[in-house]
Amino acid sequence: MLLKDFYRVKRLGRYLRKDKKRLALIVLLLLPLSFAGAIQPLLVGQAISSLKGEPTLFWLSNLSTSNAVRTLIIVLFISVLIRLCLQGYQSYNIQSVGQSLTSRIRKDLFAHSMNLSLRYHDSMPVGKLLTRLTSDVDALSEVFGSGAVGVLADIVSLIVITCTMIAIDMKLGILLLATQVPVTYLILWLQKRYRRANYRVREELSELNADFQENLQGIEVVQMFRRESTNAKKFALTGNKYRNAVNGTIFYDSSISAFIEWVSLAVVAVVIALGGLLVTKGSMGLGTLTSFILYSQRLFEPLRQLAERFTQIQGGLTAVERIGELLEEKIEIKDIKETKDYINEDLNKSKKIDLGEIIFDNVSFSYRPNDQIINNLSFKISPGEHVALVGPTGSGKTTVIRLLCRLYEPQKGTILIDGVDIKTIPLTKLRRQIGVVLQDTFLFSGNIADNLRLDSSLSNEELIQICDELGLGSLLNRFPNGLNTTLRERGGNISSGERQLLSVARVAIRNPNILIMDEATAFMDPSTEAALQRDLDRLLVKRTALVIAHRLATIESSDRILVMKKGRLIEQGSHEELRAQRGLYEQLAKLQEQGLAKF
Repeated sequence: MLLKDFYRVKRLGRYLRKDKKRLALIVLLLLPLSFAGAIQPLLVGQAISSLKGEPTLFWLSNLSTSNAVRTLIIVLFISVLIRLCLQGYQSYNIQSVGQSLTSRIRKDLFAHSMNLSLRYHDSMPVGKLLTRLTSDVDALSEVFGSGAVGVLADIVSLIVITCTMIAIDMKLGILLLATQVPVTYLILWLQKRYRRANYRVREELSELNADFQENLQGIEVVQMFRRESTNAKKFALTGNKYRNAVNGTIFYDSSISAFIEWVSLAVVAVVIALGGLLVTKGSMGLGTLTSFILYSQRLFEPLRQLAERFTQIQGGLTAVERIGELLEEKIEIKDIKETKDYINEDLNKSKKIDLGEIIFDNVSFSYRPNDQIINNLSFKISPGEHVALVGPTGSGKTTVIRLLCRLYEPQKGTILIDGVDIKTIPLTKLRRQIGVVLQDTFLFSGNIADNLRLDSSLSNEELIQICDELGLGSLLNRFPNGLNTTLRERGGNISSGERQLLSVARVAIRNPNILIMDEATAFMDPSTEAALQRDLDRLLVKRTALVIAHRLATIESSDRILVMKKGRLIEQGSHEELRAQRGLYEQLAKLQEQGLAKF
């Protein structure tokens, strides 16, 4: 555990390289701050010694009592002022560096999460991932701002106070120092248990966020099926688990604080008893005893803060562990840099080379072990050919699209586009060649122009021109402010049909070589579908098309139909050829003609 913590903390340390100078300044300020704090009890004790006529430090011995007290008050005031100024300046820099640290980590976590394959995201609830990007990163900021540097400050303060006490009276100083050993041991023992309890808190918080996020996303289903009270009870159970986990950390935290408070009071009592005896015997001055009483209180103050900071650090180490687990998650879909060997599609177009050939060569894929979705699938689609992919639910049609777009990596076989293995094509180039229109359209919050533009740099005028050329100009006229119409999250303020029209438009303006449609007209009324079909026919000219459709009218116009069942290609041919074979396609076609089933 310690070795893993060290490795993860060291790995996160690279995020502090840009702030090396400020970190060095923060560490350098620890000495004057500790010295300014440690000198104050000594000055108070010297003031009492001066008033009682007891021996004082050499620089006060030649001064009168009033001048000595006045000097001590001035020095005490200056030390307090210096400490406040330095502490304020140091705190500002600590918090500033902490925020820079978390900003960089959150940026990398987001980028890493976006690069992880869909396989990872399928198994990781959004709420849990969100907790790591927000709560865990914030805990890391807190541990750096109040914990790591604070621990150094407390250790330096302990060393300075200990050295000062031993210099004043060695026997009493060593006695006080000896009390720290069992206290430190018990604190470390409690901290180990706090660490385990805190990890459980983070896990339960992830569950809480995941449950909350799922209910918000499915609010329509929750309300339609009157699941409010049932889901509220389920959420309450998750909340109770989180509360119980937090109570576990509170127990250890309060135990540490109570133990240190009790020990500090006991030590002060011992100092007063022994010191009082020494003062009575004349072996120690009252001023020295006062200094020791103040030092004994200050000796436990850094220890108390250390315990609190260790609690924060344990929470931070839990966050480091969880963040480290995410950063250590391997990128399954590895991108490659663009090379000269890769043929530029624009150059090919200028040479009038036909593009869009697709080859699946003995491809096998499974989402989980021993659950084969695609089994030795092989087929070839020629450039410009329009192919429909049909089959029963669960036959692997959507998986074929995901593999072609390289959202998943097949366990076996090769996928080629224009004779090139897609693993050797840069992802930017690959996905620029493929335009995908899905049945479930996702739109980002913002305006329509941003959703059409996405990664391109087209101006609004160019977007309007392209939409007009594609016959989609009427789409923009549907919206009150045209391209500047604001969309809510997931396009919740427009209809499903309008969302699909926008999805078709944003694919069309990229002019892809291969067009993939997964029931792209499912949510459209007949008139809108007929209008869009004309635009799609024009869009499909000289382009390879792979269509997943559930309507016979859409399928039978294809050049070729591929029929899949349980991840295998069992039939292929034109509509007439497949009807003549009287196989699975014929059965599905008859059922649909009777209105009993869809492809």
